[in-house]
This record gives sequence, structure tokens and C-alpha cells, in this order.
Amino acid sequence: MKTTCILAIGNSFSRDATAYLHALCQSMGVPVFVVNLYIGGCSLEQHWRNIEKDAQAYQYQENGLLTDQSVSISQALGMKPWDYIVTQQASHDSGWMDTYEPFAGRIFAYLKKETPDARIALHQTWAYEADSDHVHFMRYDRNQAEMYRRSRACYRAIAEKYGLPLIPSGDVIQRLRSHAEFDVNRGGRSICRDGYHMHFLYGRYALACVFAKALLDLPVRDCPFVPACRETQEQADQALLSLIRREVSAAFE
Repeated sequence: MKTTCILAIGNSFSRDATAYLHALCQSMGVPVFVVNLYIGGCSLEQHWRNIEKDAQAYQYQENGLLTDQSVSISQALGMKPWDYIVTQQASHDSGWMDTYEPFAGRIFAYLKKETPDARIALHQTWAYEADSDHVHFMRYDRNQAEMYRRSRACYRAIAEKYGLPLIPSGDVIQRLRSHAEFDVNRGGRSICRDGYHMHFLYGRYALACVFAKALLDLPVRDCPFVPACRETQEQADQALLSLIRREVSAAFE
């Protein structure tokens, strides 16, 4: 079976999304090679500036593992015959349409020119937790529903404008928050670990399921993968994993 090569050009949110993706796909017998290019908080504007300068500014992360290697976007593009290239807006800018252009269009044009056989996708990031103390949450009146509404509208508009598939992580995270288990306002656990990054176990697991479904159409409802959380040593609650798989599957129906 051919190995599917997936490159994310992102930040800590794409780190969360790709942390378990390789292991999850492998557990389902689907070989993938996953790279995340990481700069904390990196926006579309900064990605474009880095392309212009050919800046070797990204930490190279492979199959969920961190490295001490720094690469440029052009170097990464030449490493593999990429099947998918995914990018996203920085979370704090995600709800403001004037932060997307002209950088999104320039990035997509560059990627299509350099990797004409790759399929480009846009990753819809998520709203912050309801009680988040993120410094930029004030731009959304510290209102999770407002941040979700604004960012969702922007991502959909850009995806439609350029004819790109949208990986609906933001939608799925919001669906999960509608369940008491992940609703902090009803005493549930947060699917974030710090008010904005994903929970090391459940949040990252959810995003891996979303990527596997969106890019590879894997039947994640039946996924056997159980993450081993190296960061906290927390043991996975099978009922919560099952809930996540059901909601990810339902989001694509």
C-alpha cells in the first residue's frame, strides 16, 4: 500500500492536530508519513514572509515526534512527493478576514507552483475554551461562541474562494463541547489543556480522527488506536474516546 505523505505548515495548533495522526493511521493499517512545520503562533502573514525570505525558521516534526532540526518551507517541499499540504491561520487572527489576504492567496499559489501534484487543504482551527485567559481572547469579547462563529465564517469563505477542502476541527471541537463530558460550564473536563491548546490526550486524539477522516476517509468510528499520553501519563477513558469517534464520524455525515 502506498504511503500517503502529509505536510502541515502551521504552529502549535497543527502540532496538536498531527501529534497522533501517524500512529492512529498505522493502527488502521494505513501507512502515512506526517510532517509538521512548527513556529509558535505563526500566522499566514508570517508564513508568507518566511517563504519570501526562504527562512529556515521551522522546527521539523516527523510522525508526531519533535526534532532539533530547523528547515525552510522550500526545503520541506522538496523532501517528499506530498499528497496533502495543510495550512491554517493563527488562532488569534482566525476570526478576522482582513488577516487572511493577500497572504493566503500568495501561499496557495506558491504551493501549487512548487508542488503541483499535492492537494492543498485548509485547517479550520477551534475557538478557545470558555474560561480561557489567552491574551487575544479579548478580541472576541472573551466569548467562545463569538470566536467560533467568526473563525468558522472566515475559514469557510477562504476555502470556498480557493476551492480548497476544509478540515473541520473547529466544528468537531465545538460539537464535543455540547456534551456534558467536555462542557466546562456544566462541570465537565476541558478539551483544552490550557484554555486554547488541545488536551494532550482527548483533544489531540479528536484532531487526529478529524484529519484521518477528512484527508483519508478512514472509518474512525471503529478506530482501535488508544493514545499513550507521554506528557501526563494519563490513562485514556474508553467511553470518552468512543464519544469522540462518534462525534467525528457524525460531523462528516
